[in-house]
Amino acid sequence: MKTPYKNIYNILKLNRFIVLAVVIGAVLTCIVSVVVVVKLHKETVNNAFVVNSDGSAIPIKLVSQRENLEVEALAHLELFHTYFYHIDASNYEKHLEKALWLGNSSVDALYRQKKADGVYNRLLQYSLVRRVISTNSKIDIQSKPYRFETKTIFEINRGSVTDIYELITTGNLIRVDRNFPRNTHGLLITNFFENTLKKIDYENRKK
Repeated sequence: MKTPYKNIYNILKLNRFIVLAVVIGAVLTCIVSVVVVVKLHKETVNNAFVVNSDGSAIPIKLVSQRENLEVEALAHLELFHTYFYHIDASNYEKHLEKALWLGNSSVDALYRQKKADGVYNRLLQYSLVRRVISTNSKIDIQSKPYRFETKTIFEINRGSVTDIYELITTGNLIRVDRNFPRNTHGLLITNFFENTLKKIDYENRKK
């Protein structure tokens, strides 16, 4: 007996083949996607920024991120202390703005305290020049947050008189996202504190 319909078994076989092909294709697509994502993640992890000879961060292939951490941390601390303490009437606003990008609210609180105490007004009023001579930092990178202590030697030029001071500061460093050009090292100073400040005879100490 003839029928106007195709053989139902052939139709089911065709449907089964189509469904199976779609499922296999989807599975293969998922596997390939996972492999690509894992590979991309590994490549991303193995790429970072390394420190140039002048302390600046440049994007290159990472060899060992931990080896560069201490170098970047020391460069970050030197940059911050230079911006925060190397100031005069012509550059203090620009330097302090840059310094505030390198620290958290503890740095901002110290800046506001100095401003309220009239430190920057006296800088303008008496045309004082404060110049950082050297910074020497010690940092512990074995545990987070990274504890540091920095000794900064700076001079204050009052025209005919120049005084030399030694300032000891402490705090912690934490990792943050890099922000070019404001925070190229991807580090942030927290719990910043000025411990001791004393006038010294720098020339005799060098001898």
